[in-house]
Amino acid sequence: MFAPRTTPWPLVALFTAGYLAPYLLPTVVGRLDSGLPLSATQAGAVGSALLLSSASAGFALASRVERTGARALARIGLVLAVLGYGGAALADSVPAVVAGAVLGGFGSGTATTVAATRIAAEPDPHRASTLGLLGVSALAGAVYLTVPHLGAGHGQPLAAIALTAVAVWPLTGRLPGRTAVAAAPAEGRAARLPHLRSGLLLVAAMPLWSLVQNSLWGVSGRIGLTQAHLSEAAVGVVFAVALGAGLLGVLGAGALGARLGRALPIGGGTVLIAGCVVASASATGPASFAAGEIAWNVFYPIVLSYLIGLAASLDPRGRWAVLVGSA
Repeated sequence: MFAPRTTPWPLVALFTAGYLAPYLLPTVVGRLDSGLPLSATQAGAVGSALLLSSASAGFALASRVERTGARALARIGLVLAVLGYGGAALADSVPAVVAGAVLGGFGSGTATTVAATRIAAEPDPHRASTLGLLGVSALAGAVYLTVPHLGAGHGQPLAAIALTAVAVWPLTGRLPGRTAVAAAPAEGRAARLPHLRSGLLLVAAMPLWSLVQNSLWGVSGRIGLTQAHLSEAAVGVVFAVALGAGLLGVLGAGALGARLGRALPIGGGTVLIAGCVVASASATGPASFAAGEIAWNVFYPIVLSYLIGLAASLDPRGRWAVLVGSA
């Protein structure tokens, strides 16, 4: 068990708010093309725009968290998320929904940037990131179980993301403001990114690692509906169970810690994920679809937690953690 006094709950909550949109991407994309005059490809493009906007926030703000202040930047991100996702949830025109998704994505990316930067400064960043993954997995699973029973339309999952940002806002008061060290001009080697070669290699590898998974995850709902012949409610149950199984995986990763180092869990876990991706993509029935999604969601957060921990260990100021996450 983690001691409450040492648990960075504001960062865990902010991490959850920032990561929720990518975790809900299948239902967001699936409902966009059912609730609006969009094809499946066009709905997927909206999801891609959301993710790219989130990533751009990380690249733009990686070195500005301490200078601006974690509290102020986190609040800016949450406000953008509320305005963007909330506006998209209420809008019924395609341009307004796209604009809201892009604005909300930038807000999500800003929140994630602050969380990743501050988590890197924690004594045990792997444990903090594990708690964040537990939080977002549990919340996303609850949304997947709830949304199919709230009626049709694209607004429900987007509203869930916006309401999460509202709920996290009060906790930002416990985040630090602008620091004197960060406000002063950086000099010499202090301004440089440490472990440059290792960091660049990790940043270059991450788009390849995530490309297949994010693209397939974004259309997993469509695969379940049209290829595995499940109802939306049944697909939601599969995702909820998969994310629940992911909780067990994250708990296992937290208990294991750094006993196996970081390279072995990342490399071996990626090989297992590749098999799960093939199984999910080729599923033609409920059993094969559920098996692939559940196994995939067991291994993905484990490997992701080690990747976040590895990136955080390269720079205590969290810049590599943000850049790797954005990539």
